[in-house]
Formats: sequence, C-alpha cells, structure tokens
Amino acid sequence: MVGQDATTSAVGDTDQFLNTQVRLIQSDSVLRPVAQQFKINKSPGTSGLLNLKISRPPNTFLILISYRSASPKFAADLTNSVAKSYIEQTYDIRYRATLSLSTFMEKQIEELRAKMERSGEALNRFQQELGMIRPEEANGIVSARLLQLNTEYTNAQSDRAKKESAYESLKSGDMASAQVSAQGESLRALITRLGEANEKFKVADQQYGKSHPEYRKAANQVKLLTDELEQARMDVLRRVESEYKEAVDRERILQKTVDETKTEFDRLNARSFEFQNLKREAEADRKLYEELANRIKEAGINAGFQNSSIRLADPAQAPDKPVYPDIRSNIEIALLLSLLLAMGAALAADAMDATLRSPEDVERVLGAHSIGVLPLVKNWEGGLLGIAKANAKLAGSNGNLELPQTDNYEDAVRSLRNSILLGAFDQPLRSILVTSASPAEGKTTTAAHLAIAHAQQKRKTLLIDCDLRRPGIRKALGLENGLGLSHVMSSGASWRDQLSQMAGVPDLDVLLAGTASRRYADLVGWSLPKILLEALPMYDLIVIDSPPVVGFPEPLQLATAVDGVVLIALAGKTNRKAVASALSTLTRLRVNLIGVVLNEVTPNTTRDYYDYGYYGKYKYRYRYRNEEGS
Repeated sequence: MVGQDATTSAVGDTDQFLNTQVRLIQSDSVLRPVAQQFKINKSPGTSGLLNLKISRPPNTFLILISYRSASPKFAADLTNSVAKSYIEQTYDIRYRATLSLSTFMEKQIEELRAKMERSGEALNRFQQELGMIRPEEANGIVSARLLQLNTEYTNAQSDRAKKESAYESLKSGDMASAQVSAQGESLRALITRLGEANEKFKVADQQYGKSHPEYRKAANQVKLLTDELEQARMDVLRRVESEYKEAVDRERILQKTVDETKTEFDRLNARSFEFQNLKREAEADRKLYEELANRIKEAGINAGFQNSSIRLADPAQAPDKPVYPDIRSNIEIALLLSLLLAMGAALAADAMDATLRSPEDVERVLGAHSIGVLPLVKNWEGGLLGIAKANAKLAGSNGNLELPQTDNYEDAVRSLRNSILLGAFDQPLRSILVTSASPAEGKTTTAAHLAIAHAQQKRKTLLIDCDLRRPGIRKALGLENGLGLSHVMSSGASWRDQLSQMAGVPDLDVLLAGTASRRYADLVGWSLPKILLEALPMYDLIVIDSPPVVGFPEPLQLATAVDGVVLIALAGKTNRKAVASALSTLTRLRVNLIGVVLNEVTPNTTRDYYDYGYYGKYKYRYRYRNEEGS
C-alpha cells in the first residue's frame, strides 16, 4: 500500500469487521470454487459443506476455519482451499473496487481542473480591479491612518472645549479668566496701576475735596486707566474668540476626514474579505485537484498489490487421531447437565411445595416459634384409640409395661410439655388451648397426650373437650359416654359432677364434650371462663381441645380465656397460607401464642425425626441388656 491507505486503519469497529469476514467466508463467491474443485455439493442442507465451521476465537484477530470429514487429508486440503479462496476473493474485491475508484476519479478530475481555472481567473481579475497585489497591506495602512486621525480628532475636541470655556468666561466679564489667557500679563499690569490710581483718588478725596486740582487729577487718572483696562479686555476677548473659532473649524475638518477614512476602511475591509474568500476558494480547488491527481496515481499502484491486512497464519494439517466423537467430554457434559437438571427439579419442587415440612419453615416463612415436633407412629392400632389401649395396658401392668411402638411419640410429647411449661418465665401457664388451622391435623391426640404426660408427673390435670362440633376426647381415651360440657351449658349443672376418670392415670380428670351440638358450640366461649375461674385453684394445669381456628368462631373466644395457645400442623400436608391465616387471627386478638407444633414428622419431611429414632434405639437396647442381667 502507498499513500494515506498505508497508515490509516482499515476498520474502526474490529468486531463488526471480523463478523463481516466470517460471513464473507460463508458466501457463495468463496465456497463455490472450493465445491467445484472437490466436486461436492455446497448447499447448506446437504452433506457436502455441512461440516464446514467458521468461528472466531474470543479476544483475537483470528478466524478459525475447520472441516470435519472421515478422511483427515481431505479435511485438511478442503480447509486450506477455503482459506485460499477467501484470500483470493478478498484481493479480487479490493482490486475491482480500486479500479472502479480510479476510473471514477479520472472522470471527476476534468471537472475539478476547470473549476480550479475559473477560481484562479476570478482572483486575478479582483486583484486588477483593486489596483494592488496584496489588499491586506492596504487595509493595514488605512487602519493605521484611521487610528492616527482618531487621536488627532480627540485632541482637537479637547482643545476646542478648553478654548470654548475660556471664551465664554471672558464674554461674561470674568477678569480672572482674562488674566490666565495669553495677554494676561498686560492686563495684570493695568489692573495694578488702576489699583494704585484708586488709592491716590481716595487720599485726594479725603484731603482736598472735589474742587481741588489734585482731586480732579486723580479722578482723570482712574478714568483713563479704567478705559484702557476695558479696551485691553476687549482685545483679549477678540483674540480668544478667534482662537475658539479656529479650534471649531479644525475639529470639523478632522471629523470629516475621520468619517471619510472610516468609509474607505470599511470599503477596503469588505473587499479584503471578498479577496480572502476568492483566494481560499482558489487554493482549495488547487489542493483538491493535486490530491485527487495523487490518489489516482496511488490507486493505480495499489490495484496491483495483494491485500496485506488478511493473511494465512496457520495452514490446516491432517490430525493423527480422530477428533469426534469425544466420549469423555460427552460423559462429563451429560453428568453435569443431569446434575443441574436434578438440582433444578429439587429447587422447583421445593418452590412449588406450599406446605410446612420442618421447624425451619415455621420460623423462616411464618415468623413463629417452633416449640416441638411429633413423629408419625405407623404401628398404632385403632388410630386415636391407640392412646386408650396403651394406657389400659399401662394400668394393668401397674405401670411397668413398656410399649416400644409409641415410646418415640411419648418422649416427643414429654419434650413438648417441658418446652411449653418451662418456657413461661414471667408467669406460669395454668391453662393451655390446643388447636389447629384445619381439621384432622392431630390436635385432639396432642391435647390428650399432653394431659396424660402432665398427670403422670403426679400433677393434678384437667382435660376439657370444647370441640362440641366433632368431639374426639372420649373416643381417644376409651371413656364411657357421659353428659359432659353440653349438659353443663344446657341444664346449669355443676361441671364437677360431669368429670370422668381414666384408668391408670389417677391425677387426670376429663370433662367430655357430651352431645355434639352446633347450638351449644356457640355458647362454649361464654361458659369456659367461668369453669376456668373455678377450676384453676384445683388443678396444676388445664388442657383444652378446641375446634380449628380457620372457619369456626368459638376458638377465638376460647383463646382469649386461656394463658396460652398451641397450634398443631401436619408436616408436609398443612398449607402454609392456612397456618399463616390462623397465626394472623390469633395475633390480632393479642393472645399468648406459645408456638407451632409439627405433627406426624417423617424422615421425608424433617431431619429432626432421626434424633427420635436414635434415642429410641438407644433406650430399648439399654433396657434389653438390663433384662438379660448384663
């Protein structure tokens, strides 16, 4: 390359340029010669050049051309042929573009030559009309002359003002102004003599009188000097007036000269601008003509040069080993994708699960306290009746029979009891309401077990079934049907007469619900506070089983009458929104919400289950060894 193209960068945007080159390699003009050379189909949808890949390594000025074939030599030869065809095509494009540019510039240079000649002739004619070779010099001379005239005109104005002031002062009879004029010396001598004559006149007037010759002589002398002084003042006035008129004429002449010079300067200035425009236009046309002539010469030379900005960096060579398929890489990618898919599925399942599964969910999602978990007991026979059967066996064995199938659950209940009672630091809890957000979440079973666990510590305990819609305590404990709480509200009987006893647990009293009735369910909220007031001095703890919070009105009244409320939720089944709604309702009533208990916990719902399993295994192993005498 020669000329400006040799030092100017070919592209401003590197990414745009390299992407253009990639598309150019994929063009028909580059691939067609290669397809004809190797006698293959170049259509993208066929197997001919389908395996050809053009890519650009990141952060480089390189373009990678690769081809996949069963024959390594064929792949290398075809790749080199594509690179060669691309370079030749790039050179051919540049060559044709340079020739086209040269042809176009040759057509334009004739018009530019004529324009240059016209602008040169216009400049020469203007110089001849102006009568000088360099108008800017004439403009400078006139400018200096105008500056000098302005100075003289300013001085003339100052001199005229000064003389006008002296003339006006003399004209008004001011002798002080006359004395400072050019004739002031003679006036001062006359004034001095007139003063002396006036002194003599006063002396003569005092000594001799008006009839004396000396008086007349002195008076004549004063009159003579006065007339002479007036004549001298008039002479000074005429001279000052003459000088004043001369200054006015000089000022007027200088003003006229300044105006004429300024007009000439403006005219020369305008002509100078016109001259400069013509001069610049002529010089621009000449430079453009010379530059275009040089570019035509350079284009003719550059057309024969190979493009040096694109070159082959590394020719393709036949590989020694196959590059496809890469089994190890494919296995690694498959393992990574399966791992990501499994993680995504787990996260999606967790995000879609709207239930409470662990104590962490209770505290993190709901912002409530988790006070315990109760494991799922699969080998309970008879459901809730398992409590009654277990306690019947316990009573028949005088308290020595162990039930391994429910020990984990009983230990969890005792831990829950301690968590509830020992957590009340400010005021001991004497009455507890056990409820849930929805039905069938284990609140009745939990309430019964809490009452039994507390009574087994030799503490007087009262269990009240306030669920008059679906009573469950009687069936859970295997008690005989009694009148219970509904009879107390309907007949006004004493609640003490309706208490039931459970075999094997002497410290536990149970107030059953009695006959299920919706009418009595509406009255239980008003009757319970009176019963609690009478029962609290008699019992260490009162446990109350109530209907679910969501959808039923009586739990709200019951919650305000007790010392604390325990909310039961099924792990992995209870909806978070239902529990959140129940918590919000209880919080709005400002009741003492002790916390949330997760029921029927399994290894699939929370890790806490393993703690109970480990403890159960440890305890039974220890008990078995003691029975064997070891």
